[in-house]
Amino acid sequence: MQQLEEQERSEYSISELAREFDVTPRAIRFYEDQGLISPRRAGQRRIYTPRDRTRLKLTLRGKRLGLTLSEIRELIDMYEPGRDERPQLERFLAVLESHRSSLLQQRADIEAQLSEIQTFEKRVRKQLKR
Repeated sequence: MQQLEEQERSEYSISELAREFDVTPRAIRFYEDQGLISPRRAGQRRIYTPRDRTRLKLTLRGKRLGLTLSEIRELIDMYEPGRDERPQLERFLAVLESHRSSLLQQRADIEAQLSEIQTFEKRVRKQLKR
């Protein structure tokens, strides 16, 4: 039922989106400043469309995956309903593979640092026992 109501809605306020996605209005304004969403204005009030809502949802999902805002913007901007989504999916896969590779390298670096710390801890403990 709630999903049906959301589909029928044609506009959202910043506070509604902030509440729905558990982010601050300031975060939403930041994504607006970055060109990821573009609400229309009615005086000082921002009016968000279902398109803005979807773009915000995809932006937040991309952030959870650790993607940069430029990667997120590129992927979102490639999406056009009714258009062949293969290029977008191929680009998304490439971004994910690159991000995975980066994370694996970070993990290897962290493991190497932890090993080095452990070696130094053993040396220091040995010296303290003397």
